[in-house]
Amino acid sequence: MKSYIPNFLTLLNVLSGCIATVFAVLNHLEWAALFVFIGIFFDFFDGLAARVLNVQSEIGIQLDSLADVITSGLVPGVVMFQLLSMAERGGWNLGFIGHDAELTLLPFVGFAITLASAYRLAKFNVDEDQVSSFVGLPTPANALLILSLPMILLYHNNEVLNNIILNPWFLVILTVLSSYLLNSPIKLFALKFKNWSFKDNGIRYLFIIGSLVLLLTLRFLAIPVIILFYILASLLVPSEK
Repeated sequence: MKSYIPNFLTLLNVLSGCIATVFAVLNHLEWAALFVFIGIFFDFFDGLAARVLNVQSEIGIQLDSLADVITSGLVPGVVMFQLLSMAERGGWNLGFIGHDAELTLLPFVGFAITLASAYRLAKFNVDEDQVSSFVGLPTPANALLILSLPMILLYHNNEVLNNIILNPWFLVILTVLSSYLLNSPIKLFALKFKNWSFKDNGIRYLFIIGSLVLLLTLRFLAIPVIILFYILASLLVPSEK
């Protein structure tokens, strides 16, 4: 019976991603972000449950990646589509975009994130070396980066930040950078603890503590800073085998 627990958690990630997709399509981006956060929570604990219960399986690995394609691939693509649509129309809009509005080609650039995420997950499934480290930015981290943008718009209410985020050039460049980072050769540490020793997990403890401090002080603006911190820390610390 315990072998079904991790897969059940993964299916909750799938469900969260489906709900987030609906909210993203309807342009309720704060609700989309909430359910992506919930999905990533389940994504973290399904792997932890599999390791603790010693019930890792091939189907669990495949199911996990399929779930991430939705929660951390499709949803960020839809959110970027909506942000690019808003940028073209000159401002933040909580209404449904795409029903009455005339569609242009630019917003569809956002789905490059979805394509890059799917390709990254396919590579991850056949790469047996990505155990204690990742090659390229993990899709959940990238999803958090993209989903932080509407949350910054909603809850920071800073005119300078709003103008930057709703600039079409900024969004296109971020889409290209995001797609590259997902499939880049950069080695990044994984938040997987083999033991609780500070000597073996110093970078992980420092990253978690630093992230909590940033979240408490900068709120949603902390997320892009944390992603940058994650990449820089990984580059400065020798990767594990």
